[in-house]
Amino acid sequence: MAKQKRRQVDGVLVVDKPAGGSSNQVLQQVKRLYNAEKAGHTGSLDPLATGVLPLCLGEGTKVSQYLLESDKAYRADIVLGVCTDTADAEGEVIARAAVPELEVSALHAVLEQFRGEISQNPPAYSALKQNGVPLYKLARAGKEILPKWRTVTIRDIALVSWQSPVLVVDVTCSKGTYIRTLAEDIGMVLGCGAHIGALRRTKAGPFGLEHALTLEALQETASRGLEALDALLLPADQGIDWMPALTLSVEHTRRLRQGQTVHLPGQAAAELLRVYCTGEFVGIARVDADSRLHAVRLLRYES
Repeated sequence: MAKQKRRQVDGVLVVDKPAGGSSNQVLQQVKRLYNAEKAGHTGSLDPLATGVLPLCLGEGTKVSQYLLESDKAYRADIVLGVCTDTADAEGEVIARAAVPELEVSALHAVLEQFRGEISQNPPAYSALKQNGVPLYKLARAGKEILPKWRTVTIRDIALVSWQSPVLVVDVTCSKGTYIRTLAEDIGMVLGCGAHIGALRRTKAGPFGLEHALTLEALQETASRGLEALDALLLPADQGIDWMPALTLSVEHTRRLRQGQTVHLPGQAAAELLRVYCTGEFVGIARVDADSRLHAVRLLRYES
């Protein structure tokens, strides 16, 4: 039997990732459901984690890097008094300590210490690489892992509940933040150690849980055909709604698509803009100091 040809399908699909599998497994499952030629995710979640996982299909992949760089929000269950080698509930226990009696006011004060710019040394069990080898592979092999300190920003951190030994917090943070490391650092300040018991991403860029679909819902929709699945896709430009919008004439759009710069007298310089023509999203462009428009990432179009 001949292999079914993959099809061009464009847009963004937000999946509510289940616990247990990898983000890539979710991506491949969705790609098969849609019979999509091209698809990519916008930043992976740990296997233990659930929640918002935006997937970009076809031309939607042209906005994926901007979603990858966007802020994320999480709800984390931090278990005090137990440290694991992976900093989450899936790892081996490496240390235990008594959990002190903690007043809510004291917990608020500790969490405040982590608001703003902080330095993190990502966990050994992560996909970051050292000399081209993922850290988790080095960790499993017992190899030395050099510190990889980085600066990240905790835009907001709020106490949701406290019932010893579990501290539940909501965190909004910049890209590259490891919530597992944040949990370990909070445990260190409290003097008893900690690990992540459960983690749910509640937002990625403009997409929240209200946009997210479970794999079960997608499979049910798939039983009604590709047209029903396609109706679930969000437009690519919804993922970059923080960029200012610019509408071009048909002629200016034609020139931009042909690789020319377009002079727009009086147009202020801008690093990134969403460009439209007759209501259609054309792509991403920038304006230089001389008011000239340059293409950054344009969508495919039928000439």
